[in-house]
Amino acid sequence: MITRINQWITGRLSRKLFFALAASVTTISLAFLILFVGYFKSRLISERATTSAEINGLLQVALENAMLKRDLKGLQGIVELLGEKKSVSSVMVLTPEGEVRFASPMSSLGRQFDLSGKDFCLGCNVMFGGKTSIAFVRDQKAGDVLRSVNPVSNRKPCTQCHGAIAANPVNGIIVVDYDAKEVLRDAWSMALVLAGSGALVQLAGMAAIGWVVRVSVLRPVRVLKNASLELSKGNVDVQVETGGRDELAELGKTFCIMSKRIGEQQAELARREDFLQSIIDAVPDGIRVVRDDFKVLKANKAFLEQRGVESEEVLSSPCYASSHNRSEPCASTLVTCPLAELSEQSEPLTCRQTHKRKDGSEVLVEVSSAPLIVIIDGKREFCIVEAIRDLSRDIHHSHEHRLAEIGHLAAGVAHEIRNPLSTMHLSLQAMRHKSPSEYLEKFPDHLNLMDHEIDRCIQVTDRLLKLSTPPTMLPELVSLGEVIPEVISLLNAEAERVKTLIQLELQNSLRVISSDSDMRMLVLNIVQNAFHAMPDGGSLRITGRVEDEKVVLEFKDTGVGIADDDLQRIFQPFWSRRADSDAGTGLGLPICREILRRHKGHITVTSNLNKGTSFVVTLPWAEATSEVV
Repeated sequence: MITRINQWITGRLSRKLFFALAASVTTISLAFLILFVGYFKSRLISERATTSAEINGLLQVALENAMLKRDLKGLQGIVELLGEKKSVSSVMVLTPEGEVRFASPMSSLGRQFDLSGKDFCLGCNVMFGGKTSIAFVRDQKAGDVLRSVNPVSNRKPCTQCHGAIAANPVNGIIVVDYDAKEVLRDAWSMALVLAGSGALVQLAGMAAIGWVVRVSVLRPVRVLKNASLELSKGNVDVQVETGGRDELAELGKTFCIMSKRIGEQQAELARREDFLQSIIDAVPDGIRVVRDDFKVLKANKAFLEQRGVESEEVLSSPCYASSHNRSEPCASTLVTCPLAELSEQSEPLTCRQTHKRKDGSEVLVEVSSAPLIVIIDGKREFCIVEAIRDLSRDIHHSHEHRLAEIGHLAAGVAHEIRNPLSTMHLSLQAMRHKSPSEYLEKFPDHLNLMDHEIDRCIQVTDRLLKLSTPPTMLPELVSLGEVIPEVISLLNAEAERVKTLIQLELQNSLRVISSDSDMRMLVLNIVQNAFHAMPDGGSLRITGRVEDEKVVLEFKDTGVGIADDDLQRIFQPFWSRRADSDAGTGLGLPICREILRRHKGHITVTSNLNKGTSFVVTLPWAEATSEVV
């Protein structure tokens, strides 16, 4: 309960000021009230002591006269007369032994007091003090009284009855009891009057101070608070109008200047941020800045496109999640991690990694990393900047590779064209040496032969042109039953050179919706890959069939096979390990997979070392699709 009240009070500045002001004013008022009550009480006691001293003086004179005249009855009358006063509770005259000899009221006569007891008179030195003492006492009969005690000293005229002064210094004791209730009532009445007056003054003062605080402090503070909230929301155009010329008004003006400068700095930072982002977005390779706690600080447009994600997804997740789809850091023994390999003094590092897109597909990338030191919030931070090149882009833009592969067919093309040209040359030579009659007789045959051989040359060049044509984005109907033999015809010379026998077993209706040049390049790469796997010769069996509304092509060679460890890498760009020991480009099979991906097909491979390898290509059958060419 106390905690809730404290939280409620401290929750608002106005409440804190009110309760602090009330507590301080109340404390001061109570302190002054206590001091005043004590002072007023002491003044009343002093007044009573003065009055009591006067009464004691009269009684002492009367007592001495009565004693000298032996007028004890007159002395009793004086005592009774004084006891009738309103403020007097009782008047007594005691012997030095504490016995009451004269009293008002009469019921106190003969009463015995223990003069050494504190209950008689606290702090009184009755027998030897010789001075009047006054104190509050609780009497057994009268209750609370203000008791005045005045010893009557022994004097020379009294020695006849009371003995020597040295032996009997006191003849008697005059005791006057005043009603303590009246004294305290007067004190508290005045105290209440003062307290009431003080409370009114206190309330008036608190109201005045509260109004001043509310107008001059709380209202400007509220305005500044609201302006601060708007500024925290990014509204740098907020204005503060507190009015006046005091310190809070100056604070409001300073706040406006501050918000204006913050706005200018934010605008400048935004311009610099946009400029920096535009620069790194213009870089064709992916750019990523990673802090040593795996947090991604920056990423460019190319990296987002590589991953197929938005900027918020990358910046809100660690680097191993945005590149490898992992929930924990990559094992440095399995993946070359730049954060684990690089330090502030390290040279740039280049490695190849397999990143995963958001859809789960993989992409081989080349990562060039370098250390970077940046200052963030005044703290020096170690970071890694990565330039990530998507190696699959080299496959997408592989027309140069296509032309290079066609260049390898030059010998085969020359062989295919040389035979028809030789035939035509022999025909012309024969015609030149014949007689006119024989010339006219054999001319149609020679002309038909040359026409046929020219058609053969044209067919070879057409096949070569079809293979070299860049793939079209428009789908077309392609008959693999025609494409495969035509490509093989361009490879016959190379097959003879590497001592490889090619067998074709193709069913009818091997038609697909794709690109003619892509299908030719697909067959060319797989067949040449088989040639490279048979450095000592062998056979390549190519079969084609329609199965489950799919066109299935199988290329089975009798080569050296592929090791199990290498099967996972043969489709990676630029990876090459040929059995004929030549350095390949490492793009043939990746290009095949990319072609099939574009045409909704796929490729699988099985291999046995020293027995051969089988590549199986599957494509949608044109007869089963709803596409219209």
